[in-house]
Amino acid sequence: QVQLVESGGGLVQAGGSLRLSCSASRRTFSNYFSNYDMGWFRQAPGKEREFVACITWSGGSIYYADSLKDRFTISRDNAKNTVYLQMNSLKSEDTAVYYCAASTLRYGLDKKDNYHVWGQGTQVTVSS
Repeated sequence: QVQLVESGGGLVQAGGSLRLSCSASRRTFSNYFSNYDMGWFRQAPGKEREFVACITWSGGSIYYADSLKDRFTISRDNAKNTVYLQMNSLKSEDTAVYYCAASTLRYGLDKKDNYHVWGQGTQVTVSS
């Protein structure tokens, strides 16, 4: 059963922007959403799933992949059980399926193996 649902993906021209959202879909999970550290990952065809950004449960700490920190912004609204990824100045190489994920480990948030709840993903396609 799906507990995280991503939305906001689509087709955009290079240089454009998109905002992805990830919401908790089940009542039992959404009640504890604020306890989870959240991350965004992406996976391009034929490539490994890679870290994009993460935000701790309170929003007090945020980390980005070095190559993306100037263009992407992660945020969360615990009252809405939602985490966001604002993506600006998009490039063709940003084309991928974007996944959000949740973790309670409190460490290693740049490692996909440290997340135990995943969404289904949303496709982002950037045309050049």
